[in-house]
Amino acid sequence: MTSSSILPSTFFQRSASIVAPKLLGKQLVRQYADGTTTTLFIQEVEAYDGVKDLANHGAKRRTPSNEIMFALGGYFYIYLCYGVHLMLNVVCDQPEIPAAVLIRGAGKINGPGKLTKFLQIEKSLNGKIPEPENNIWFLDSGVTVKNSDIVVTPRIGLSKYAGQWRDKPLRFVLR
Repeated sequence: MTSSSILPSTFFQRSASIVAPKLLGKQLVRQYADGTTTTLFIQEVEAYDGVKDLANHGAKRRTPSNEIMFALGGYFYIYLCYGVHLMLNVVCDQPEIPAAVLIRGAGKINGPGKLTKFLQIEKSLNGKIPEPENNIWFLDSGVTVKNSDIVVTPRIGLSKYAGQWRDKPLRFVLR
């Protein structure tokens, strides 16, 4: 594993709707406290893109809990969903544009809550950069994913609060 294969922060400094499908086929690497690592191919993601996207946590207002979404792309955004599961997101785009990609599935783990539990994701990763020093990072696997390899659907689990954004095709799944 060379440092040149680690996805740089600049990879994430584009619109979440551009970054999301480009994350498919990349690898998510987690190093545990005992020194062992798990490497999983990313297979399912969702984009949350800017203040107009009513499903986006940063759409209505900036809060202490979503503050990191307003940073330059390349940081983790970890939040607790329904008081039960932590969700693993990576911030995208430019400063002051709240955007992120939710990692929904990787390897044989389907579902964002199951994924974070398997990877032992902790809230302390919120605001950290994906890099080996933080024990979690992304690698370019060298796999070329074609548009024909991607299924695009509306995001999962959104309520009426998302308005017209509820049905936008912003979920990307590797076939």
